[in-house]
Amino acid sequence: MSNPLKVAAVQMDCVLSDVPYNLQVAGGLAGIAAEMGAVVVLVPELFDTGYRVEENDHELATPIPGPTTDYMTVICKKKKIFVIGTQIERANNGLYDTAFLTGPEGLVGIYRKITLWGDEVNRFKTGDRYPVFDIGVCRIGLQICYEIGFPEGARILTMQGADVLAYPSAFGASRQYAWDLASRARALENGCYVIACNRFGREREETVFAANSRIVNPRGEVLATSVGKNDVIMAEIDLDMVKRQREEIPYLKDIRRDLVCDYYGK
Repeated sequence: MSNPLKVAAVQMDCVLSDVPYNLQVAGGLAGIAAEMGAVVVLVPELFDTGYRVEENDHELATPIPGPTTDYMTVICKKKKIFVIGTQIERANNGLYDTAFLTGPEGLVGIYRKITLWGDEVNRFKTGDRYPVFDIGVCRIGLQICYEIGFPEGARILTMQGADVLAYPSAFGASRQYAWDLASRARALENGCYVIACNRFGREREETVFAANSRIVNPRGEVLATSVGKNDVIMAEIDLDMVKRQREEIPYLKDIRRDLVCDYYGK
């Protein structure tokens, strides 16, 4: 590899509403990923509270910066890594399902989930921006869970320069077929790496998570995956492959910008 970078995904179970415990587990697993050489580490969607906490959303919500991002920043500074996760954010007189990116220097930025799944529309407000974050070693675009099935967001992010798409998720087991296909499709059609980090376990009898976190290369090939509890997967990615794949199949060059969303043309 001419331009290698190690990235990791933490696949963890959570205890509903037990923020101190969940942070400790996530932090410990992120530390293990760092010891394995990872520079970018994903943790799942709403990893600090658990996903099915709808009755306690307002009680558990915190601002950004706030306790969760502060905790992860301490780990980032100590381990010299970048961590991506999501939390329930309190802002603008409402709540958001918000992805954050923290690094050795502190909070890098946030992305508020735009496409909400099911009852999330009654829990959260929607975001309205597709930011891309340049962290020096790569340029990362953030999406969350259900959004892995929407090519539009991924395309907007890659058209703005992302070479890695990160999906912290709490994706359901009954739709694992969609998770498998969509994660590979988003990588192939954009000629980028996809890090899709999912939850393990069950919350309330009816909610079972798909696990199967994975790291996918620009050809749509799965480099690493896991079905385990509190597990870390890692892969060495080659950012030069992004350029090569986009030349081999020039989807981004050949897209008719004059006929698609104005956002693509920016």
